[in-house]
Amino acid sequence: MRIAVCDDEEKFRVQARDMIDKLAGSMDVIVDAYSDGNKLLTAHDKNPYDVFFLDIEMPAMDGITLAKKIRERSESVYIVFLTGHVEYALEGYEVNALRYLTKPVKEDKLREVLRFVMDKSKSKRQIMIKEEGEEILLNVSEIVYFEAQNQYVMIYTTEGNYLIRYNIGDFEQQLSGDGFFRIHRGYLVSLAKVKKMVKSEVVMDGPDGDISLPVSRSNIKPLKEALYAYVENAAI
Repeated sequence: MRIAVCDDEEKFRVQARDMIDKLAGSMDVIVDAYSDGNKLLTAHDKNPYDVFFLDIEMPAMDGITLAKKIRERSESVYIVFLTGHVEYALEGYEVNALRYLTKPVKEDKLREVLRFVMDKSKSKRQIMIKEEGEEILLNVSEIVYFEAQNQYVMIYTTEGNYLIRYNIGDFEQQLSGDGFFRIHRGYLVSLAKVKKMVKSEVVMDGPDGDISLPVSRSNIKPLKEALYAYVENAAI
């Protein structure tokens, strides 16, 4: 996820950026800070952002004008205004602002915004696979685990299973920032679907009941660490 902060006052710009970095923890989040809206737009055109935290009162280009220019480029990004003036709220509706945060930003309020955005982003994330010549879009949030079967991979989801000719290692790389962990050379699991660990096994929350999968000895400790980190991140 790419996040941009734009505020002409360095104090608030740095505060917001550092707080987002802290709350994001080990999640795959990039935060860039700008003092000028035009520079932000130039950067966004080259490599788009997903979330914008915009100060409303800026000399060169105010936050409302900047938000309108962002909306011209995308209707799906999230815009959050940083302000101390509630009277700007009506103008914010024109650009479908997600929320207003008063300055200085409070950590608990920022946590709520980030949690909402990350939950929405995870639920929208999809990958494309080919099964028997047909291209299928899978929601990442519905995937339970992958199982390597020689030159094929079986994908188990809450909506059905798919057998495709693929390398499980490629999925591991593709989903590295989506909460998936390689518990065994033959299994890649969604940490969100893990119910518990029992010795050298992990119990997954499958659509038809619990599923036990083996965890290689060398991955037991890393898996525990990954689960702890995932739970901590989910609590932001």
